[in-house]
Amino acid sequence: MAKIFVSLCFLLLLHGCLAREHFRPSSQQQNECQFQRINALEPIERVQSEAGFTEFFDSNEQQFQCSGVEVIRHQIQPRGLLLPSYTNTPILFFVEQGSGVQGVMLPGCPETYEASTEQFEGRKGGSAFTDRHQKVHHFRQGDLVAIPTGAAHWLYNNGQEELVIIALLDSQNYANQLDPNHRRFFLAGNSEGQQQGQPRSWGRRQQGQSQQRGSNNIFQGFEVQTIAEAFNVDQQTAMLLRGDEDHRGHIVMVERDLQVIQPRREQEFRGRPRDNGVEETICSMKLQTNIDDPSRADVYNPQAGRCTSINSFKFPILQFLQLSAERGVLHNNGMVSPHWIMNAHNIIYVTEGAMRMQIVNDQGEEVFNDQIQQGQLVVVPQNFAVVKQAQGQECKWISFRTSDNAIMNTLAGETSAMRALPVDVIANAYQMSREDAQRLKYSRQEAVLFPSSGSSAYRRSSRGRGGRMTEAEA
Repeated sequence: MAKIFVSLCFLLLLHGCLAREHFRPSSQQQNECQFQRINALEPIERVQSEAGFTEFFDSNEQQFQCSGVEVIRHQIQPRGLLLPSYTNTPILFFVEQGSGVQGVMLPGCPETYEASTEQFEGRKGGSAFTDRHQKVHHFRQGDLVAIPTGAAHWLYNNGQEELVIIALLDSQNYANQLDPNHRRFFLAGNSEGQQQGQPRSWGRRQQGQSQQRGSNNIFQGFEVQTIAEAFNVDQQTAMLLRGDEDHRGHIVMVERDLQVIQPRREQEFRGRPRDNGVEETICSMKLQTNIDDPSRADVYNPQAGRCTSINSFKFPILQFLQLSAERGVLHNNGMVSPHWIMNAHNIIYVTEGAMRMQIVNDQGEEVFNDQIQQGQLVVVPQNFAVVKQAQGQECKWISFRTSDNAIMNTLAGETSAMRALPVDVIANAYQMSREDAQRLKYSRQEAVLFPSSGSSAYRRSSRGRGGRMTEAEA
């Protein structure tokens, strides 16, 4: 009965949040978006642990201040375990490489994964449960994984190669009522890595502040006697919960393969008879979906590439997170039509290859005209116009968007704003003949992805990272 009540409260909380006004962006944030130059960003800080590391992009960078998000990157070795923690923000992450399993502990949900051993205590057929826990979720390369605000979670690399994850944390999400910063609350270990003498704060640093207090696990703030009494354990066990002597960092090595209850092909997990519809709605909600499968592409051009968008209609949990994503692949010199996102900021991270981007603000000023390569990130503010083109080879990226149903409007192509205009409006607006206006309007038959054109002025630059297109090249 208690679990049913908690589940009902959790359901009402989620739907209540959705009914509230989504307050991004505030007036202060709008002012912060009036910058003159956007730069391609790379991680500026790395926290090393026993079985991997986490890289941080500069959360004080103006692009992140504008969009109200933060980005981190985990790299976890085989048999590496990212210790249980929770955040004050929703998390949406993309699996760039590898595979693994995760657990997300949702309040009030039943422990539907059970293991039992047979006992013979005077009568045959008795059973005693040796372990029971909430559902374990598998993920693989190309998956998009969602974690609700405040939900404790852990990750484990059960594959043979390093697990690489790029994660977006939406600090300005309506569900975050703490402050406009990402804060991670660990349930185990501490944030002090093996190779660093100073702990690292997992929240945004304030301007002008060089170092903050480290983020050790929350049990360290409680007295040993309090922990012992709360869990009904001895003081030695309580001290282990505090982790005072644990210096492995936030990603630890599992000596033998992690033993968790997982369904096999011949065996499915058993739902308890007392489960009800509320628990099934929340507790069985899908937390991952694959965004890298070519057969799921929304837009495909054999000569140009493909794009796959995941929104709340395809992936319902995104309605709670108020986030969405796009996976893009451009072939040799392929181009995405100049466009803008009508209702969201767009955070673009390149996972393979390189592409050249141009971004233009509301003043008609170029704020970005650079090459962005693998491992770099660019934030495109809401309604800023952007065009991107692969640089001589295939390019792949993942985009995170700050709306659960982000809408793109193109400037060129079959479904563009230009195509929707009457010919006479185009002719008078641009001081051209009706014939030229008609030619301009119907010059592209593709919708979003354009193959390379020999007459295109937007061509590959031979310079390396960070080089800008010169007037002569244009």
